[in-house]
Amino acid sequence: MKKIIITFASFLLFVVSFMGFNSSIIAAEFISIGTGGPTGVYFVVGNSVCRMVHKEAAEGRKSGRKHGLRCAAPSTGGSNYNIGQIKEGELQFGVAQSDWQYHAVNGSSKWEGKKFANLRAVFSVHPEPFQLIASGSSGINSFGDLKGKVVNVGNPGSGQRGTMEVLMKAKGMSMGDFKQATELTSSEQVGALCDGKVDAIAYTVGVPNGAIGQAIDGCGAHFVDLNSDAEKKLVNDNPFYAFANIPAGTFYKSQKKDAVTFGVMATFVSSAEVSEDIVYEVVRAVFENLDDFKKLHPAFANLDPKQMISNGLSAPLHKGAVKYYKEQGWM
Repeated sequence: MKKIIITFASFLLFVVSFMGFNSSIIAAEFISIGTGGPTGVYFVVGNSVCRMVHKEAAEGRKSGRKHGLRCAAPSTGGSNYNIGQIKEGELQFGVAQSDWQYHAVNGSSKWEGKKFANLRAVFSVHPEPFQLIASGSSGINSFGDLKGKVVNVGNPGSGQRGTMEVLMKAKGMSMGDFKQATELTSSEQVGALCDGKVDAIAYTVGVPNGAIGQAIDGCGAHFVDLNSDAEKKLVNDNPFYAFANIPAGTFYKSQKKDAVTFGVMATFVSSAEVSEDIVYEVVRAVFENLDDFKKLHPAFANLDPKQMISNGLSAPLHKGAVKYYKEQGWM
């Protein structure tokens, strides 16, 4: 396939040169960013990064960066899928939970025996609480109440599925404890909850989230608190976890009381195999336009550069990112 692409590109270059055009018109570098479900914040993160990259581009304008980058951010299976595809060279960047960044670069948990030593951190984005939401008629008010119920544990490869399995292990539960464990994606699960097809769903996502708003405000679902000794031990033992509070009535009008849970950070990752110049330009595009970036989703409202270059990052920073951060005096 690579030979075909190279040959075709060479042919285009010949045609353009022959016709007297500037060959730089086609000297574009295409980058792909792995995201998540189309209703989740990961999808917004990836497409917001692309938007900033394209905003910076000089092509077609009198000023700008002549980086030649073209960016796409398709919907994908989520954290572990994105990291795996970066490892395979199919994606140049991806959004991933901070815990799965940690496990991938250290070869632990699902990444045992598959350590991705070349995984590189670029920056972190927003906090992501792990949220357990139950239907109003389910009778579920604690994690233990999930036994004998229909529970959506998330699609394989997603960060929410990984965290659900970690929490189940910490509480001594297995898939067999549920009446049924479904594997719906983040874009499918809220509809299933509201239609009565599942009793509870798990979702690791930034706050606020439109799909969760639909469940809480649209069909009477509620948060289940996750602050038992099992969660406390997970937070104490793992540097990538922290407790989070979702205040009543702030984001979701029908939420009657504060919800306590724990969570991770959304992080933007790449590979050491991706060139320093490409990573530098992507990082520069985001931070030079951070005010515009922050307007693209409420979860981005409190982003702070000094926190973004350190919080939740366990893989080594990519050299291209370090170059920009040093230029700004942040490192």
